[in-house]
Amino acid sequence: MPDYKKMYYTLFNAVTDALEHLYQREWGSAAARLERAQQEAEEQFLQAGEGPRD
Repeated sequence: MPDYKKMYYTLFNAVTDALEHLYQREWGSAAARLERAQQEAEEQFLQAGEGPRD
């Protein structure tokens, strides 16, 4: 079963970081941080054996 709490914290912390980048007008850094978090959360989900289903 996926650890949704871990995925939540991964995404929540990334949003917080991205907001800081946005406040500093670091648009590319904000986008990159969100993309990285999305990949991390997806990897956590897939490692839990919850991959795509047909």
